[in-house]
Amino acid sequence: MNPPLVPLSIETPRLNLRMFEESDWGALCQMFEDEECVRYTRGQVLQKWETWRILAAYLGHWSLRGYGPYAVVEKSSGKMMGPVGLWCPGDWPEPEIKYSLTKTFWGKGYASEAALAVKEMVKKDLGWRRLISLIVRENSNSIAVAKRIGGVFEKTISFRGGEAEVYAYHL
Repeated sequence: MNPPLVPLSIETPRLNLRMFEESDWGALCQMFEDEECVRYTRGQVLQKWETWRILAAYLGHWSLRGYGPYAVVEKSSGKMMGPVGLWCPGDWPEPEIKYSLTKTFWGKGYASEAALAVKEMVKKDLGWRRLISLIVRENSNSIAVAKRIGGVFEKTISFRGGEAEVYAYHL
């Protein structure tokens, strides 16, 4: 188990980004049971037991890498919206800013707000000069977020049996 390399929580004007907890499982199930939320990531809805494994993977990523995705919580309601943070499993080309929110929170700027906070944290605490986002070409919402937070289309790569566009962030 690696010690955390980054803060375990980040605060923005409207959001708290924190480590995932077991109590977040229900909100994650809502997100992963929604076809629109998984269309460009998982490709199919997940059963509850599969979502449990995702929750365990988020926490395991922190343990293995010393960083990972945060649970994004809306301050005004206390509701957990989904994961935003760093993601770099074994087959990833390089560290990514991951963002995925439950549909009820789309269109409010939350993904951009959280991802910008993560970018700043990476620059300050890790000193990295670059991050990416891997995005399916048809996922216009994620592409819009990437561009909004400074991502620039770099190239298309073969990835996990398909193609992904690489949006690069220079920090």
